[in-house]
Amino acid sequence: MNADSTAVPRETTVVVGLVSGSHVINHTYLVLFPPILGVLAVEFDVGLAALGVAMGVQAFVNTAFQLPFGYLADTYDRTLALELCLGLGALGAFVLALAPTFEWLLVGQAILGVGIAGHHPAHFPLIADSTPERLRGRAFSVHGFAGNVGFGAAPLLIVAVMGLGHSWRVAFALLGLFGLAYAFLAFVVLTRFVDPSIRVPERGGSQEGTPIQRVRSGVRAVFEAPGILALGLFALVGSTAGWGITSFVVTLLEEGYGVAPNVASLTLSAMFGAGALLMLAGGDLSDRFSPGPVIVGSYGLLVVFVFALSSLAVPPPVAIGAAILAGSVTSLAIPARDTLADALSQRADLGRNFAIITIGIMVGSTIAPPLFGFVIETAGFRVAFTSIAGVAALGVLITAWIVRTWGDGHGSESGVPSD
Repeated sequence: MNADSTAVPRETTVVVGLVSGSHVINHTYLVLFPPILGVLAVEFDVGLAALGVAMGVQAFVNTAFQLPFGYLADTYDRTLALELCLGLGALGAFVLALAPTFEWLLVGQAILGVGIAGHHPAHFPLIADSTPERLRGRAFSVHGFAGNVGFGAAPLLIVAVMGLGHSWRVAFALLGLFGLAYAFLAFVVLTRFVDPSIRVPERGGSQEGTPIQRVRSGVRAVFEAPGILALGLFALVGSTAGWGITSFVVTLLEEGYGVAPNVASLTLSAMFGAGALLMLAGGDLSDRFSPGPVIVGSYGLLVVFVFALSSLAVPPPVAIGAAILAGSVTSLAIPARDTLADALSQRADLGRNFAIITIGIMVGSTIAPPLFGFVIETAGFRVAFTSIAGVAALGVLITAWIVRTWGDGHGSESGVPSD
């Protein structure tokens, strides 16, 4: 074997490292509320369902701006997409930090949603175009690992800042300041150290015709990729289950199992920490084997752990362990899903296709908090978490359908020629 066949190109290292840092920041923004739902409910005099709506607003706006950011990344400039993402995310964090009323909390969540919307459509084309095909599963797993670090960092930061006697608002403002600084760093690195062919896509037929014709062409292209649409459906179902756990597992541990609030919040960080490690394992498995079995196995385990939590009968230490595993085991599937999406894509539609996958993710994260918040308030934790397990089981069935119909993305079965 050629000694260079296992080497990682320098540009791959730079780009994957850069977008992974951006992933950390954007994922901290996604989970600002779950660690402090009780505090927010008291301060703004609202219930869990209302706070679920606030989390849903962020996710809805995030969803609505996926395809515009995908179009920007595929057709014009991935650097601009990334900078808008980081800048608007920081602005949203500042608005949340200063929000005097619940209505302003909604405004901050909406701005934050616009900013977060840009990170997947910008990140994935940058990774795919700078990384050899033989390394993409691992590159996606490093990116996903960083995202889980972001998920885990938010509760830690908020608990630490509040433990020092400061408000949650100080923690949100610090995250906004860090996001602005990183936006500047990202601009310098991309413009000085990354080849323009990776930062700016080739300008092709997607720019021909009137704006209306280009929009129609883009819509047609979406429906001409049924495998990607199916993966978007899977992403929706998986995200609904995952965000149901993320949004309410702290409250379940506190109210359903009597776990101390600080321990329950730190369980959320442990959940994401474990998920980060499993993400790396998932990337290696995706490069070595087929993505389909990885996805099916991880979601099957999710069903088991969530059913255990929903019983409200296991001892609190066991519940904490089940919560950590329930919130982390599907991280194995994320690099497999991204590898499959990459295999089903042509090079010119990466931003759009990953935007479609992310739309599925964000629709799930939009409906999960208000839906399961309502179920908890009306039927209790047992029914809510049993429902989450059922949604996860549906994800297993959808994955089996995708693999049977379009293959698992490896070899000729995928129907898409490899690079």
